[in-house]
Amino acid sequence: MRIGPSKNTQNKTRVVVLTPDAEFEQSVRSTFTTSPQIDLQVVKGTLPAAAENLDVQGATVVVVDLDASREEEMEALQAFMACVGAWPPVIVVTQAFDEGVARTLLQMRVADFLVKPITPVELVRACARVAKAPATGNEPTEAQIYTFLPAVGGAGVTTLAIQTAMLLLHNSTRGQTSTCLVDLDFQHGACADYLDLEPRLNLGEIEPRPERLDRQLLEVMLSHHPSGLAVIAAPNRPAEMRSFDPDVVTRLLDLVSTHFDYVVFDMPRTWFSWTDSVLLGSNNLFIVSEATVPGLRHAKQLVAAIGERLGEVPKPKVIVNRFEQRMFSPGLRRSDIEQALGDSFAAVIPNHYNLVREAIDRGVPLDSVKAGNKITLQIKKLITPPGPAKPAAGLAEPLAKKLKLSLAR
Repeated sequence: MRIGPSKNTQNKTRVVVLTPDAEFEQSVRSTFTTSPQIDLQVVKGTLPAAAENLDVQGATVVVVDLDASREEEMEALQAFMACVGAWPPVIVVTQAFDEGVARTLLQMRVADFLVKPITPVELVRACARVAKAPATGNEPTEAQIYTFLPAVGGAGVTTLAIQTAMLLLHNSTRGQTSTCLVDLDFQHGACADYLDLEPRLNLGEIEPRPERLDRQLLEVMLSHHPSGLAVIAAPNRPAEMRSFDPDVVTRLLDLVSTHFDYVVFDMPRTWFSWTDSVLLGSNNLFIVSEATVPGLRHAKQLVAAIGERLGEVPKPKVIVNRFEQRMFSPGLRRSDIEQALGDSFAAVIPNHYNLVREAIDRGVPLDSVKAGNKITLQIKKLITPPGPAKPAAGLAEPLAKKLKLSLAR
């Protein structure tokens, strides 16, 4: 099996399809052979039997048709994805599909997955969505996804998510980067209000036809902050409790991650059917708590629940927000918090209520109110990707520690 990008002198889009299904093969040929700009290669057979015959070198996109209910085919896909790496993007087509399959495919980092029967238009759109040719001959990089999940109500998740997105937007190692803040609290979301923006996401319009969610529609639903930060947020519906189709949210996650360098998710406290997919797709998962005994207890229980539900990946880390310790006063000390949380402890964020309140009221990041404030410095130390000169400044070191979960109270 040959893998890797190569120069295409004819400037054609090379699509490689593996399928044991004669009907699907015929549909693929009739769909892609009508365009002279598409170089189609179809390999017949299953992935375990035909993997060695796959030549994906220089491919723009690879489509793998498999039976997800067969263990040997999923194992072959895992081995194939390990060889392929970040390029070319792989679309999985399957008939058997459930929450477990979706979770496994997300862990394998497939570019997209479709469930039969598939219309030709749906297949073409999926290929166009993931076929993002590498620039300057390098392999494309995946978006780094930062997810903030509250352990208790009112922990300050939105403030931390916004400040994180602003810091990533102006990442000093690369200049200004493309960063998107996504508010997934569709009932009580506050990201747009904090930034004084109009929320433009209409999931009700997308839900009947999730395949309509493409780059053009995404642009329509983006709000833009003067800083350059892109924001996806839906209008508040405080009296309307809705759980959207997980496929809609999964497609939104996939689309956003392919068009931005960094993505920051502000999660609701309620666990929905799509929560697993978002957490599994995250590179960095932070649970936000407050500096109280009940708050730490809830955070520890949530860390344990995520480990039991989703396995070793992702590894959640706990941020204790609004921490304030005064000399000779009662209350939790940092050492108490570290001891209670163990290896899941990430950081404490100092309490500066007046600063945060002014930033929220003005719709600006904290640094616009007071440059170099302690909250920003602590978040920057926690989330800024490490550079060669300062390897200890990022998440690599704290996330490299082995996560030890305990149900002890």
